[in-house]
Amino acid sequence: MAEGKPVGSVMVVGGGVSGIQSALDLADSGYKVYLVDRRPSIGGTMAQLDKTFPTNDCSMCILAPKLVACGRHHNIELITNAEVSIVDGDAGNFRVTLKKKALMVNPDKCTGCGTCAQKCPVEVADEYNEATKKRKAIYVQYAQAVPLVYGIDQEACIGCGICMNECRAGSIEYDQVETIVEINAGSIILSPGFDEFDPTLKPEYGYGRFKNVVSSIEFERQLSATGPYFGTVLRPSDGDIPKKIAFIQCVGSRDKKIGNEYCSSVCCMYSIKEAIIAKEHTAGVEPAIFYMDMRAFGKQFEEYYNKAKGEQGIRFIRSRVASVSEDPKTKDLILKYVEKEEPKEEVFNMVVLAVGFRPPMSSSALSKVLKFNLNTDGFCDTKIFSPVDTTRAGIYVSGAYSAPKDIPMTVAEASGAAARAGSVISKSRGTMVTPKEFPPEKDISAEEPRIGVFVCHCGINIGGVVDVPAVTEYAKTLPNVKFATNNLYTCSQDTQEKIKEIVEEHKLNRVLVASCTPRTHEPLFQNTIREAGLNPYLFEMANIRDQCSWIHMHEPEKATEKAKDLIRMSVAKAALLEPLEKLEIPVNPSALVIGGGIAGMTAALELARQDFQVYLVEKEKELGGMLKLLHFMPEKGTDPQQMLKKLVSEVEANQKIKIFKGTTVMNIDGYVGNFKTKLGSGDEFEHGVVIVASGAMEHKPREFLYGHDDKVMTLLEFEQKLAKGDVKGDNFVFIQCVGSRSEEYPNCSRVCCTSTMTNAIKIMEKNPSANVYVLYRDIRTYGFREKWYLEAADKGVKFIRFADGDKPKVEHHDGKITVHVKEDDTDTTFLFHPDNLILASGTRCNPDNETIGPMLKVPLTKDGFYLETHMKLRPVDFATEGVFLAGTAHGPKFVDESISQALGAVARAITILSKDMLEAEGIVAVVDEDICDGCGICQPICEYKAIEIGPHPKDPEKKFAVINIGLCKGCGACVGACPAGALSQKGFTDDQIVAMIDAALEEEVK
Repeated sequence: MAEGKPVGSVMVVGGGVSGIQSALDLADSGYKVYLVDRRPSIGGTMAQLDKTFPTNDCSMCILAPKLVACGRHHNIELITNAEVSIVDGDAGNFRVTLKKKALMVNPDKCTGCGTCAQKCPVEVADEYNEATKKRKAIYVQYAQAVPLVYGIDQEACIGCGICMNECRAGSIEYDQVETIVEINAGSIILSPGFDEFDPTLKPEYGYGRFKNVVSSIEFERQLSATGPYFGTVLRPSDGDIPKKIAFIQCVGSRDKKIGNEYCSSVCCMYSIKEAIIAKEHTAGVEPAIFYMDMRAFGKQFEEYYNKAKGEQGIRFIRSRVASVSEDPKTKDLILKYVEKEEPKEEVFNMVVLAVGFRPPMSSSALSKVLKFNLNTDGFCDTKIFSPVDTTRAGIYVSGAYSAPKDIPMTVAEASGAAARAGSVISKSRGTMVTPKEFPPEKDISAEEPRIGVFVCHCGINIGGVVDVPAVTEYAKTLPNVKFATNNLYTCSQDTQEKIKEIVEEHKLNRVLVASCTPRTHEPLFQNTIREAGLNPYLFEMANIRDQCSWIHMHEPEKATEKAKDLIRMSVAKAALLEPLEKLEIPVNPSALVIGGGIAGMTAALELARQDFQVYLVEKEKELGGMLKLLHFMPEKGTDPQQMLKKLVSEVEANQKIKIFKGTTVMNIDGYVGNFKTKLGSGDEFEHGVVIVASGAMEHKPREFLYGHDDKVMTLLEFEQKLAKGDVKGDNFVFIQCVGSRSEEYPNCSRVCCTSTMTNAIKIMEKNPSANVYVLYRDIRTYGFREKWYLEAADKGVKFIRFADGDKPKVEHHDGKITVHVKEDDTDTTFLFHPDNLILASGTRCNPDNETIGPMLKVPLTKDGFYLETHMKLRPVDFATEGVFLAGTAHGPKFVDESISQALGAVARAITILSKDMLEAEGIVAVVDEDICDGCGICQPICEYKAIEIGPHPKDPEKKFAVINIGLCKGCGACVGACPAGALSQKGFTDDQIVAMIDAALEEEVK
């Protein structure tokens, strides 16, 4: 650690979704952030995706608000087109030298108009579209790019001077040279992402030789509205629609020959997603997915997989394709493979290779410059109990740079890295930041409504179904509409600037955006009009994506008419919008952490390190949770019990953590910044945030003779016996998916396969002559966990796969356990008499969730786990502000994942705890004191306990409803219940709602 006070800034290397999340969390917690990316714009791989699984959200739709938030954040400095050259110093004070390549365009002058690119005569392969289309020598990465600044490709530029002559802003500067940028940072986060595997290294699949063999990322661009075929699936060779498409899994993953033994974790799921979206975008497409093990291990992934097999009719063929050849006349592809020991040949019109992850090309150089270690596969080296720490103090890592992972885990980990980076420099919080300043708010009280309508194409998400130009023209005819236009992506940074300009130019005093959902985008647009001088509540949104183009995907005329109806209704409401005020509420800088397992203790300790008071509540008599039952870890030399003892000791010794053991939460009242909790022990305390880390439990089976024979035990029970040396016998059978992936519990429990490998390896190490059999459906040892699957096999563990719906049969015969299982590939039935039958029992939710969830007004999944706000981009947030989620309370996961998520919850919590005051929501219920008679009907109706009945302000002898604006969520339930009409809802007044109804009926009357 550097001497003296640390520097209050952080450098984040890599501007993908991971780097963006880290930057936003840190900037919102009081730190200056330098976000460095080697590309001209931020966004990373997620910006190239069409949709995301398992929700099928438009990737750009959900990413764009974060791009814009990052680009406009006053405490985030974007340094693009730059790479780290030198790093000196230590944690707390790193001195960093960056080399910034010349754009040949002045970013302060460039307006992003695109005239230069239109006139440029040079065309080259477009990297953003994976060379499936062309771009100009002067270009911007993509339409929604942040920063939206054009740059010149110096290798492609012919120096003709046309762009300079065409640029009215005078931004072209041919004499620009590479510059050196020097910054000081207290800590560093590495999030450079990954590179896709080069499929030419697998010549048997024909990539690079056969035009109709494409990589998965190329196919992703084909599916995108901004891709080469505008979202339609076409064959590259002839532009025809392919009827049969084969998806080949594990290209560059799980492959000893090429040296990539690890699993890339996401390929199975993104292939399912691409197959589903291909069918949606192009009628008649018949996808088939060739796979070894279907690794749908994430939250609700198995349900997505089952839907693909069932409703979507996608074929799944368990086979590793041997070769792909081409019919020279038709350009069709012939696949050779073996299914159930039978050689087969099948013709497809197109082949998509599911390419795996590999470390970025810059990985080795980056590790040398920053002096941290890489693992044997070239990824950043981390440990199970410190998953976001590199081997160098003060330098942290997040995302796919430490291991292949999906977006939710990447985002949670990014927040976790932000927490660790902030911990090093917490004493300097707030020393390098400046407050956001807005222009004075315009007084519109004397003005007639002047509404601007912005209709979004959203690529083909909306524009592929709804006739957007026709809807825009219709909007121009509506009362009080003074301006209407349509945009390809209304959420892009350049459109935000245009909205501000148009508000000023046309003197608009209300803005309506017709696009996707206000759940993700309303804050973005409200912030934009506030920057234009309007009150943020003079904004209205019509959801013509979810309610029109998605629900009426195959009915374009109905979707278009419905979009007109929704816009007409929204315009009617917008005309009556009034400015609302946000009141400030103080923040109590302390936290309640529910659950004393690995996630809860990690969260508590990290908060305490950053000088926040923590109340840690554990219902058991001792801390530790499920970790108390774990004795073996795949990572060699890691003793979970030793690590647990160390962690418990640190938590119990920390003066900022007050621990309550053997008690439960009885009641939680209050709101963000000001909660009040009462425990079963009688203790009460106040706090500003809540982190729910209440864990999960092992499923206790009701099958396979469990509970009827001592030789039958769950995986955790067996691990206890194995650790104590109490295991007898030489014959072991493990049965996977017990209580998971079933009708009763459709999802995967994620950890069971790897836990089986760990225990099987331990058996073989203790007794090399043991007979160990694993009966399974799919082995889901994703990421680097694949190596333990291989190690188990190398040590002699045998694997027998049974079919879905044909699980093993377990009986008693002559005092012995008998296991019958039919191997699916060969239809051979095996018979075992194990000395130990181990059931890989699934993970179940904590039953306390049914009690805690309603207290906090947070939802549960149908499996009983907590449901986060957004599966991809808000994986540790709840819709209830100030309440966060971590660990197995969210769903099954490994120790390192629980730790990452706990740290992520801490970072999100600190964005609140680091502030003295918060702004309360302006849309709340209000009481007309002249009408209210204090009947009290509204009080029990309010789920948020925001209403109290007290003395009337004008007559103390009368009763009166008083609303706590901090607690009020603006749901409107009380307004509808009031028999006297004394309650009204700001932002949703009776007049506004009636105006919408009248507008809806207006067209019906005609």
